[in-house]
Amino acid sequence: MPELPEVETTRRGLVARVLDARIERAIVRNRALRWPVSTGLEAAIAGARIDAIERRAKYLLFACERRGHLLVHLGMSGRLWLVANDEPPAIHDHVDIVLATGFSIRLRDPRRFGAVLWLPAGAPVHPLLASLGPEPLTAAFDAPYLYRVLRGRSAAIKLVLMDSHVVAGVGNIYANEALFEARINPRTSASRLGPARCARLVEAVRTILARAIEAGGSSLRDYVAADGKLGSFQDTFNVYGRDGLPCVRCGAPVRAIWQGNRSTWYCVRCQRA
Repeated sequence: MPELPEVETTRRGLVARVLDARIERAIVRNRALRWPVSTGLEAAIAGARIDAIERRAKYLLFACERRGHLLVHLGMSGRLWLVANDEPPAIHDHVDIVLATGFSIRLRDPRRFGAVLWLPAGAPVHPLLASLGPEPLTAAFDAPYLYRVLRGRSAAIKLVLMDSHVVAGVGNIYANEALFEARINPRTSASRLGPARCARLVEAVRTILARAIEAGGSSLRDYVAADGKLGSFQDTFNVYGRDGLPCVRCGAPVRAIWQGNRSTWYCVRCQRA
């Protein structure tokens, strides 16, 4: 699944190409995504200018003048990129946002786990956004906040870190890498983390996400950026997917376990506690 760095990389690539562009029309070939494409989307955005492209967790929000926002989620295997308006669609190309520039923003979503939703101006905050935690790269996500929110939580810290109600957008890849960076065992009960380890973990999350964004994200299966380029952060993984290989820091073996229906990797020596 595209995680925060991949979505942010996509956002930055689109900002460079489509900001202030005028939308001519939307072409919806298949509304049956995980969240069905909004009825009336075509009429709502036709003629609107793209004033901004923002990101909230793993969601992209296209500000369409004063009309509202177009919310896009890439799902498990989605891709959002620019194609020429006359580029024929492939079988999984479900939505095009046709621009007056001669290009279209195209959503390809083979597993149809994504979303293209219209959020009218003045409407209540959409349920998908309403309960999200703070953004991990903002000042709102700091050590005092994390220490406070972890009190009384007996779940493993890896699972809590991936809870979007606690912090928005930290997925499996980057939770694994951040916990390694902070030298924290992913099985540790969240409530056992004191102020010092919370501070270490906050810094690690920020460091790993910043590195991943700089590298264009991680391209493991389907992900490519809006300009068609692959991310390269996967070339620097310290623990993710490295079961049985030596730790890059101490040489001890990296171990794989199963947590919350997801794989977890950690160093048996560096992350003992």
